[in-house]
Amino acid sequence: MHDAAAILAKADFFEMCGDTQRELLGFASDRRHFSAGATIYKAGEDPQGAHVLVEGSLRATHEGVDAVEPYTVSAPGSVIGLMALILSKPRPVTFTAISDCDTLFVPRAAFLKLLRQDDDLAQQAIDRIESDLREYLGALQPLRRKM
Repeated sequence: MHDAAAILAKADFFEMCGDTQRELLGFASDRRHFSAGATIYKAGEDPQGAHVLVEGSLRATHEGVDAVEPYTVSAPGSVIGLMALILSKPRPVTFTAISDCDTLFVPRAAFLKLLRQDDDLAQQAIDRIESDLREYLGALQPLRRKM
C-alpha cells in the first residue's frame, strides 16, 4: 500500500489529500501493466475511475466532431481520466499505450467515499476541478472568436 500512496503523492491532483487519505486510496487502488499497443480505455467507455501514470507513454486520441489532434502523455504522476473520478459518463478519448506502461488505477467509488467523509477535501476537489474547467474553457475562447 505504501507504494500506491507514494505514487499518488507524485500526482498533482492528489496533493490535496493527506498521507492517511492517500494510504486509504492506495489500499483501494490497483497497479496495472499495459503492453505497448494495449488500450487503457476506449472512447465511449465509462472507465469507472482514473489512472495515474507510473511509467511509460500513452497516446490520447479524441473522438467525435470536435476532436483535437492526438497527443502523448508521458509524465509520471499524470492523471488519466480525472473526471471519471467523479462522473459516471462515457469518455470521448481513447488512451493507448505507446510503450509498456504501468499505471495505478484509482476507483471512482473509493474516491467518492473519501470525499463524503471529508468536507474540506470535497471542497478542495470541487475547487480544483472548477479551476481546471475554467482553464480549458479559456483555451477555447480564441476558437470561439473565429466562429
